[in-house]
Amino acid sequence: MESNASCPADAAPLAKRQFRVLVGVTGSVAALKLPLLVSRLLDIPGLEVAVVTTERAKHFYSPQDIPVTLYSDADEWEMWKCRSDPVLHIDLRRWADLMLVAPLDANTLGKVASGICDNLLTCVIRAWDCRKPLLFCPAMNTAMWEHPVTAQQVGLLKAFGYVEIPCVVKKLVCGDEGLGAMAEVGTIVDKVKEVLFCRGSSQQS
Repeated sequence: MESNASCPADAAPLAKRQFRVLVGVTGSVAALKLPLLVSRLLDIPGLEVAVVTTERAKHFYSPQDIPVTLYSDADEWEMWKCRSDPVLHIDLRRWADLMLVAPLDANTLGKVASGICDNLLTCVIRAWDCRKPLLFCPAMNTAMWEHPVTAQQVGLLKAFGYVEIPCVVKKLVCGDEGLGAMAEVGTIVDKVKEVLFCRGSSQQS
């Protein structure tokens, strides 16, 4: 899904297009940055944003601080009562032009790499249309990041065509210092703009 080719110089501005971004958030301390991330994404002209959260991620932010629609596991089960009712994880998969999982914790990384889909977020990812971009931002303790299985799992996600926004070195909340922190919000937003801009340009050509 990643391409080394640059976008056309005469590509139309991103602001002239409408894009829908689905943000997935998991139970890493970096979920504290969700309000800032959503705010910065909404600063991009023409961008519509929705959020899918795991239950554990809710521990790190207040829903009142998220100015967009926020979906969780209960929404999936409350919406579906009989055969004719909508299936939320499929509807969200259809709705979004791009999915951004930020942060992607070690637990959900393992689930996605193994094909496990036991909550709304992992169901959306399992059903994702791989012709559309999916970006992921790993975030975990340095010792977890350095475990051999992590590189294998990240490699699998990249083999699926998903785009890694690499973690960075910093002092973590636990006091450890090293790789494992989620990329800075500015870096993530810049990557979203880059991917959407290139995607929009290719669709125009």
